Amino acid sequence: MREGPENTLGLDVGGTKIRAARISADGRIHARVIERVTPDRDGFLAQVLRLINDLRDAGTTAIGIGIPGRIEAGTQRILSAGYLDIAGMDLRAQVEAQAGLPVTVANDATMALIAEAAIGHDEKSGLILMVTIGTGIGGAAVMDGRPWQGGGIAGQFGHIVVTPDGPECNCGRRGCVETQSSGTALGRLIVGEDLPADTQAGDLLARAANGEAVPAAILADWAEPMRRALETLVAVADPKLIVIGGGLGAEMAAALARLPKGNSWFGLPIAAAQLGDDAGVIGAGLAVMPAREDHAGVS
Repeated sequence: MREGPENTLGLDVGGTKIRAARISADGRIHARVIERVTPDRDGFLAQVLRLINDLRDAGTTAIGIGIPGRIEAGTQRILSAGYLDIAGMDLRAQVEAQAGLPVTVANDATMALIAEAAIGHDEKSGLILMVTIGTGIGGAAVMDGRPWQGGGIAGQFGHIVVTPDGPECNCGRRGCVETQSSGTALGRLIVGEDLPADTQAGDLLARAANGEAVPAAILADWAEPMRRALETLVAVADPKLIVIGGGLGAEMAAALARLPKGNSWFGLPIAAAQLGDDAGVIGAGLAVMPAREDHAGVS
């Protein structure tokens, strides 16, 4: 019999940071660590194991790990991971062998959407999509509270092509929305206008609200490709809600709201994520809660 309150560990791996937390069944965070992610394979595995060892306690029952990229739903193998050199890793098996606890690996946006759908929004039935804006762009879908992954890797919304002759993407194509509306893309737009490289999206929004033309133009160039991608999602899937999340989710939602109204057939049922940077670790923890595993459907 385990001692202490039952809990799980959630790990949210991003392109630049890794977040880890101990999560209770109601989604509360009881301990957390945030640090720069180690991008090479051996260093990454060692970092994950160290964080798990630091955070687990006698009540920890399972570990959920969200990864940015393509995760094959059946095997949970990492097919690609954006800016991280961990493609092909059987992370679940390696962590289970070392930690001695059951592990579930899923796309980071899927984990974040599990949390947002469970505790972040009133809309819980029907099709809900999520687009996450960070170093790259991720996506996820839930239908009636259950993650939907198509043949195994559906939800790669960052790779909707919005400009066929646009920048080359890591996926091998050109003009994916990730190349134009991610945090990385925003950084290029900022530097391209000779603004300081450390200028933040919130700074741009404040300056644009005060009538400054250059910040307003940067925000429009950043948000317009995203609007085209979201309109494509609506045309294809007609979701009840699209949650805009990730580290720059709130800023992207605000930038989208600034765009002039178009004449598209496709309205955007969007809402900014409510859980901020905590969504990924909370969702990863909730996804492996014994009381939620059957409902979440990610294990």
